[in-house]
Amino acid sequence: MPVRVPLITDPSVRVLLDGIVDYAGLFPPAALSMRDAVRHYARYRGGEAGWMLGRLICPVSALDAFAHEAEPLLPRDPGAIPWRLAAIGTGNHSADAAAVAEINQNHRWSWAECSAIVDTIETRATSPDEIDAIHAAFPHDAQVYVEVPWADDVEPFIQALARTGRRAKMRTGGVTADAFPPAENVLSFIECCVQHHVPFKATAGLHHPLTGSHALTYEPNASHATMFGFLNLFLVAALTVKGHDRSWRERALLAHDASQLVFADDAITWQGFRFDRTELAHLREHVAISFGACSFHEPVSEVHALGAW
Repeated sequence: MPVRVPLITDPSVRVLLDGIVDYAGLFPPAALSMRDAVRHYARYRGGEAGWMLGRLICPVSALDAFAHEAEPLLPRDPGAIPWRLAAIGTGNHSADAAAVAEINQNHRWSWAECSAIVDTIETRATSPDEIDAIHAAFPHDAQVYVEVPWADDVEPFIQALARTGRRAKMRTGGVTADAFPPAENVLSFIECCVQHHVPFKATAGLHHPLTGSHALTYEPNASHATMFGFLNLFLVAALTVKGHDRSWRERALLAHDASQLVFADDAITWQGFRFDRTELAHLREHVAISFGACSFHEPVSEVHALGAW
């Protein structure tokens, strides 16, 4: 399927942020209806910041509802880029695999073209042994992310993912303060993924580019908590790849001063650490792939306000 790939001559911020936001509008705190979520996705896809948009996140159990609501909005022209979806599994891995195969077949026009495709499956494992069962249930060429718990000893999970060739997923927040992992667990997860060459994504609590205190929901008088910034998360991954000390990575994860982050055409710099376009392209392709957020407007508008472009 033709997918826009950032060029190495693109500005550094374009290389870093291209397709980075997987839109999870169906999930809290947004919790949109399927009709509203697909209409938002269609609008974002065609908007000025559409280059930052990744996949639409949809539960496997809601794929039929997606097909019904999205049908009038899906591309029909030959050569058009299809909608890409990440399906959230139910835990019944074999049934999930069958449901994904069926929805993909229903949206295929020919062997080469389709209007929508579930090209990613996301599920979770409660033990390293479960990862082997997940691996066996899905086609070997399917892109599967396995959410692992942010326990103190995450390495057995990441080792299992490395052995099977599947990818890792970490939950980095939620709608309550206790849903946010300690900083040391985030650092350990990223460090372990880099060490074992396991690409990863993150999800939840990443609406904002920089770490800070924010409302946990969109309700009036909502509770506030410290939420990790998505730029912080990717900065930590970049520092980890380059082998910088954990103390610097912890500072990067908690950094909130926008003035320390400099966007130039050829590189992004933080505290004197420089990441050029080649390094950023490698980061996005092989290390830190994307993040899920129930809002697209917030990440886009806030990173734009930082002067990123």
